[in-house]
Amino acid sequence: MELKSCKKLYLKETHRIKSPEETFEVAEALTETAGITRVADITKLDRLNIPVFSCIRPGAADGAISVYNGKGVTPIAARVSAIMEGLERYSAELQESDQNQIITGKYPDLAEEFEILDPVELILPDAVDPDAVIPWTSGYEIMFADDGETLLAEELLVPAAAVYHPLPPHYYSIFRTGTNGIASGNALEEAVFHALCEVIERDAWSLAEAGKKGGKMIVGIDDADISNLINSFKEAGVDVILRDITSDIGLPTIVAVSDDVTLKDPTLLCLGMGTHSSPKIAALRALTEVAQSRATQIHGAREDATIADVRKQIGYDRTKRLNSKWFDESDTISWNEIKDISEEDFLDEIKNTIRALNRVGLQTVIVKDLTRPELGIPVVHVIIPGIESYAIDSDRMGLRCKEARSKAAKTGSRVRKYVRET
Repeated sequence: MELKSCKKLYLKETHRIKSPEETFEVAEALTETAGITRVADITKLDRLNIPVFSCIRPGAADGAISVYNGKGVTPIAARVSAIMEGLERYSAELQESDQNQIITGKYPDLAEEFEILDPVELILPDAVDPDAVIPWTSGYEIMFADDGETLLAEELLVPAAAVYHPLPPHYYSIFRTGTNGIASGNALEEAVFHALCEVIERDAWSLAEAGKKGGKMIVGIDDADISNLINSFKEAGVDVILRDITSDIGLPTIVAVSDDVTLKDPTLLCLGMGTHSSPKIAALRALTEVAQSRATQIHGAREDATIADVRKQIGYDRTKRLNSKWFDESDTISWNEIKDISEEDFLDEIKNTIRALNRVGLQTVIVKDLTRPELGIPVVHVIIPGIESYAIDSDRMGLRCKEARSKAAKTGSRVRKYVRET
């Protein structure tokens, strides 16, 4: 694997090397190959009028969902987003052609012969045997050469559960497979950067949940595109605020929190998140993801239907109280304080992101190229050992989340002591 210079050529509501229209021309022709039978505009199911599309792939592997959703500032961007999501999921399934790449064995045995990732580094659930017989596949560790500038790629084995979703049931999995870190793009470098962003986003979200901190509410937003989206919520009678939950990694991570004050429906207390080197792109992603969450909740095509059922049972007021950290408006940050650190080249974005990860002790970045020859659309799965995914998999809590939880507990203890004394 070689990562090369990859100049951005489209810089509006997202950063890409092609416009949504150009991407659509390529992706739309591949839907049949990937088993996508329908792409539907579900925007009008909600009153926000922010574009949301749904993509259906009935032949998805057992254990995978078959409905995928896409968001965007424009209809074409949302349509492309849905299709690309479907192509990603198709590419990430373990297919017959991948079977010859699978090696089955125990970590200690394989470590004698191969460069291999210790499963313990992936934050395992309790009571899981890290030395169990599991399937493995190859990936590439991306690291800097001695000059501190050139990127090298060294092959190593990684647990197949960290790469493919889902794993066929005849394989033993040491944790639940998932799609965190899977991304597509018009080029390999574009896909890698957006996969990095997703993994960092889930880490920031996990730290917020573990530490019970919803970040600072963002005020003073003077960007016209962001303001237009916020106004779409307001005009529909939906309150929405943006919050900054950027972690120590430093890549801007923004949460959009919506509250349908008209319907007061607990299932429509939605979050949307975005991580990007450009705060504007992060905010637009967060806002359009809230719109997507609302539309898909109404459509009944969400993956977290269980959460929705629980919220219905406990009601609007209690759901909001239990998630009060996301609605607290007491601590604020000015929009202009969130710095844009974006670059013109995706290769530079990747380098800067790896440096940022390394600075906080996350030294290993692994990329698995999942690009299918029959599609030709670059798809990758990025794996960062030690980074958190607790917010989407509560069975796996690593040191970063444990430290955040411990810090929150100490702060809470000091507050309670102060209250008692005063």
